[in-house]
Amino acid sequence: MIRLMLRVLGDEHARPLRRTLTLMTATAVAEGLSYALLAPVLAALLGSDPGGAWPWLGAFAAAVAGWAVLRYRADVSGFRAGATLSRGLHHRLGDHLAGLPLGWFTPRRVGDVTVLASRSVLQAMAVPAHRLQPLIGATVTPLTIVAVLLLHDWRLGLAALAAAPLVVATLIWTGRATAAQDAERARRGDEAAGRVIEYVRAQPVLRLGGRTADRFRLLDEALDGQRRAVRRSALSALPGVLGLSFTVQAAFTAFLALGTWLALGGRIAPAEVLTLLVLAARCVDPLLSLSDLSGQMRASRGELERLDAVLSEQPLPEPAAPARPGHSGLELDSVAFHRGGRAVLDGISLTVPEGRRVAVVGPSGAGKTTLLQLLARFHDADAGAVRLGGTDVRDIGTEELMARVSIVFQNVYLFDGTIEENVRLGRPGATADELLAAAAAARLDEVVARLPDGWSTRVGEGGAVLSGGERQRVSIARALLKDAPVLLLDEATSGLDPQNERAVQDGIDRLLAGRTVVVVAHRLHTVRQADSIAFLDGGRIVEQGTHAELLRKNGRYAQFWQVSAAPVPE
Repeated sequence: MIRLMLRVLGDEHARPLRRTLTLMTATAVAEGLSYALLAPVLAALLGSDPGGAWPWLGAFAAAVAGWAVLRYRADVSGFRAGATLSRGLHHRLGDHLAGLPLGWFTPRRVGDVTVLASRSVLQAMAVPAHRLQPLIGATVTPLTIVAVLLLHDWRLGLAALAAAPLVVATLIWTGRATAAQDAERARRGDEAAGRVIEYVRAQPVLRLGGRTADRFRLLDEALDGQRRAVRRSALSALPGVLGLSFTVQAAFTAFLALGTWLALGGRIAPAEVLTLLVLAARCVDPLLSLSDLSGQMRASRGELERLDAVLSEQPLPEPAAPARPGHSGLELDSVAFHRGGRAVLDGISLTVPEGRRVAVVGPSGAGKTTLLQLLARFHDADAGAVRLGGTDVRDIGTEELMARVSIVFQNVYLFDGTIEENVRLGRPGATADELLAAAAAARLDEVVARLPDGWSTRVGEGGAVLSGGERQRVSIARALLKDAPVLLLDEATSGLDPQNERAVQDGIDRLLAGRTVVVVAHRLHTVRQADSIAFLDGGRIVEQGTHAELLRKNGRYAQFWQVSAAPVPE
């Protein structure tokens, strides 16, 4: 557990945790040694000279005071280590995520990262801040007391020590018995949380369907599954709790029986037996608490393992000597890419000359978006090569590659800031005139003009304040402001009505002159003016040519045009 935490935290932030572990261990040893001073105190009180207990009582008080100082420092160190761990994990997680390929960030993984950055980091932070001290105290203090017992009477000491393997075996057995149920409970909890969010987001659909009073079956099933998982987890831990209680109590009973037998046989004084029984009794409560503490640590370990799994993801390799592309032309050379054991792209070859516009069309699932992602190096191709300016994208540094490429996604995400801040992400140093020109081309100026706060309008998390079409305009303006030589458009006007789509498309057309453009579209009338159209189906380019050429071939594109093309808005 500690090794896992140190690995997740990284060497840079691990020192406070090691210092905390040392202080907490010293505190637990000091507590056990302070109890050792009870032996001479009780021996004096039960002997012929009770007044002789005063010096020992003073030593005991001094030991307790020393323990209190150590405990205070250990607790403060624990809280500081927890804060360091939280800060270090957030920074390390953020830095690591920034280096992962963009294709890694699927919707499911984005949700997982959200949980990791909140619940998992808090669970990890709780270990040094709240859980390590009780756990170390419940193990090191009893072991220290056993060492003291061995010094006083080796027979009673060995009897106490014999209980240690039984306690450890019981805890290991409990952990193995509950591990699967704990994982299932966590999985069911995540599923239920997702269903709650889905239920809230689905309210408009449910109400329009007249289901305002109905229960949501998927949510009910998820909550019921979570309830059953929690119940099974609790029941699986019950034998371990009872087993640990029985083991500790049985060991103490055996210790008491042995002490009584030794006292009756005259092998040890009754007062000394009573003293050692007091020390042994002090071990019972900490040992009984191990069951609950080990359960908490297993939960924390599960979250740490999830963090470790993400931190173990390998980023795309960076070239040792980054190359600079000679121009902005694009090329896919016999590119293949697999996902989940399925070939998404299979032997794709496509050339986009500098300054030309190529459209990629085809049915859903054909691999169009994946093709754009490979051009921007969201992933590395499994076979073949993707080139920008004649240079393999794997030989171009990430910053250089991203500086040369602008992307407009089908699903737009805006940060919780103003409209201007979101647009300026494309190029923070752009002038006011350049900002206005990009906004005008994307028809964003119309949106800004009708909003009360204009450019200072806050868009909310994810752009929730704006409509889908308005968010798309912000995204298009951001890409245009970046002024990169390569522009990748993934259904860029999908969120707009036909009239606004034509207006925005006209603005984009004016600003795309001289740029290399690859556009994915389902509305085929938006790609008729492309220099070349590639029809993608089943991960392969089955046809390529201009709009007129493909219609004359009367092949797959022509069939798709007849079924899918909407009339051009006048």
